[in-house]
Amino acid sequence: MEKHAKVVIIGGGVVGCSILYHLSKFGLKDCILLERNELTSGSSWHAAGNVHVISSDPNISRMMAYTIGLYKEIEKESGHSTGFKPSGGFYLASNEVWADYLKRERSKARYMGLDQEFISLEEVKNKHPLIDPSRYLLALWDPIDGEVDPSGVTYAFAKAAKVHGGKYYTHTVVKDTKQKEDGTWDVFTEKGNINAEIVINAGGLWAREVGQLAGLNLPVQPMEHHYLITEPIPEIEAMGDQRLPIGTDFEGNIYFRQEGKGMLLGTYEPKSTPWKVEGTPMNFGHELLEPKLDNIEDRLAIGFERMPALERAGIKNIVNGPFTFGPDGSPLIGPVPGMKNYWVAVGVMAGFCQGGGVGKCIAEWIIDGEPSIDVWAMDVARFGDYASPQYGTIKSSENYERRFIMTFPNETLPKGRKQKTTALYDRFVNQGAVMGDSFGLENVLWFANNKEDAHEEPTIKRSRSHDYVSKEVINVRENVGLIEVANFSKHEFKGPDARKFLDHIMAGKLPKPGRISLSPMLSYRGKLCGDLTVACLNENEFMVFGSGAAQEMHRRWFESHLDKFNLNYKNRSDEFHGLSIAGPNSRKVLEKIVRDDVSNEKFKFRDSRRMFVGGVPALVNRISFTGELGYEIYVAPHYQLKLYEELVEAGKEFNIKPFGGRALMSMRLEKNWGAWTLDYRPDFTAKETGLDVFINWDKEFIGKESAQKENSSNKLIPLIVETNDIDVTNNEAVMNGDQSIGYVTSGGFAHFVNKSVAFTFVDQDKIKFENKVQVEINGDLFNCSIIKEPLYDPSGQKMRS
Repeated sequence: MEKHAKVVIIGGGVVGCSILYHLSKFGLKDCILLERNELTSGSSWHAAGNVHVISSDPNISRMMAYTIGLYKEIEKESGHSTGFKPSGGFYLASNEVWADYLKRERSKARYMGLDQEFISLEEVKNKHPLIDPSRYLLALWDPIDGEVDPSGVTYAFAKAAKVHGGKYYTHTVVKDTKQKEDGTWDVFTEKGNINAEIVINAGGLWAREVGQLAGLNLPVQPMEHHYLITEPIPEIEAMGDQRLPIGTDFEGNIYFRQEGKGMLLGTYEPKSTPWKVEGTPMNFGHELLEPKLDNIEDRLAIGFERMPALERAGIKNIVNGPFTFGPDGSPLIGPVPGMKNYWVAVGVMAGFCQGGGVGKCIAEWIIDGEPSIDVWAMDVARFGDYASPQYGTIKSSENYERRFIMTFPNETLPKGRKQKTTALYDRFVNQGAVMGDSFGLENVLWFANNKEDAHEEPTIKRSRSHDYVSKEVINVRENVGLIEVANFSKHEFKGPDARKFLDHIMAGKLPKPGRISLSPMLSYRGKLCGDLTVACLNENEFMVFGSGAAQEMHRRWFESHLDKFNLNYKNRSDEFHGLSIAGPNSRKVLEKIVRDDVSNEKFKFRDSRRMFVGGVPALVNRISFTGELGYEIYVAPHYQLKLYEELVEAGKEFNIKPFGGRALMSMRLEKNWGAWTLDYRPDFTAKETGLDVFINWDKEFIGKESAQKENSSNKLIPLIVETNDIDVTNNEAVMNGDQSIGYVTSGGFAHFVNKSVAFTFVDQDKIKFENKVQVEINGDLFNCSIIKEPLYDPSGQKMRS
């Protein structure tokens, strides 16, 4: 066996083999895959094999469409059958909730160019005679869905990889992985050791164990999963060679397809069973688990009800096999923050839908420095150290149980909560706060009248929080409001090269000492990888503020570029909590509890200064995401309570009241300000989003050459939407006549100006002004008008006053 490799992939399931194939095909020949047993051992071999395109995230859907389109290609390259049968598939809604969901999916398909269409229930019956159409309201058809042979796909990837120079070794157990001082990894096996520049953990059921060899604890959990196969069914036997399409019944929580002359019926049990929480046995391989029919009998009854022929058929086989889930049901892929040259591709529970796309993204990332699409929904960096193994078990179980349960835009899930809290958590809850969580940290969404009043029903339409949020917004606009800023990220850069480093990595102009600037951060391809606020505390010290959810993604980017610079970097997000006050009376509140002169002349808009606020040391930035006069006051967590009490006492005469994240997001809509992960993300460029106004073209920075060449006709455009009781969330199609010209990135209700707003990413060249611009929400089209300047304080005078 080789002594050295560019990349060593650990795990020979469909994901590992896809990565080997894509790396080799894209030109990286020195790649080796190590499998402890035979290829497919673990969970790949017993997968049901349904392949489909629908996903909550559009880029995951794109990746799934790519994966399905790849099967014929790897079959030709490898000479090995994938068993792909493109029989088409439908998604069935038996209540209004799921009908609305399908309408939203159809809207998303419009702008993605997917060939999904609604079909009549009579057509459902014609395509699948076993189904009782009277049980359903709506059906969405996708012609590219189908089924594969799981073992065939895995071996086709592996053999096609060998065609392109990749190598794999079976029955080669990895005993340890240790990093050397030069950043490479020694991979220890019973057959010899390999020094690898990059290690990729694609361990599947053993992802946790492989991670622990490198000191990494991954928040993934194998779950037991059932499906059954029936005896031959006369109706299917009578069809001859005609093949039934695959299907998903959301309310019934079942998926199904033809298997031989019978049917395969699978379900996600309402009571999940985490498997081997303590660790996956090393001697497990091609075994199955003891079936637990009691866990699935209610789901089977639904299946028998909706396909009566199943009840008359005998059960040929019951499969209970484990497969690995992540905390939110999506994969964890990419380079691990804080670890050099260590990558993961784990928790890919839908491996035969997603495996091809995961392999492509990983290969592009390694070879080109970034994937061709925004992979945030799968990025391992979307989790931090709060995502412990115990958290992984709890959240993976919750997500498994909710696999076919709608999660509404205003809904927060209950399990795995309070991983991180601030000193004000209990106070806010007792005041009526409805809490959400982001990156493990509890934060206020909105305030009810009291603790007993703090509730809302999950809904696609406006919820009961609407009027409460409106009151919060009005109080900020007219008086003064207070909100926590613990969930913002804070990155510290110190040292002689701090300015030089940030000037290289940031596209914007850096501020002078005591000042703040806004700056996009670009990838090498000129795509956005950050929208950040830079505070210069002195010539050798900077604090960079940004999205709390993206803090580990940004940490990874910063750390990957530090080598040639003399400075120290640290992600200090958990070391600074704090509060922001905003509104026309915010200066009056601050003046009462500081000794510094904070007049407009002495503490200008976009100034940053260390001072004592309410008797505690703080870093104060004169800036606010509300668009009002405001201050972000950052303090160590143990000063948070004292700061809060001082601000509340000083603000009593000015009617200071707390507000939550929904009010903040409403106010930013009124200012035409985008938000990271929604309107600003790696799918877009600075020019497309309008962030190019902050770029300093007179210096050299990462991504400059690509950004200068960029000539896209796409643009982030805000719209007023003419609605009454519903607002956009994201991913709704933007229509111009009968053509989709783009999609919604975010939106909601702008309470102070009383308008429904949508931020949209559209192709300006496709707009025909003789046709109305409309947004499709739940299957209905709503007229829109373009917002040409901010709806509130367009000159920005209020925040500068």
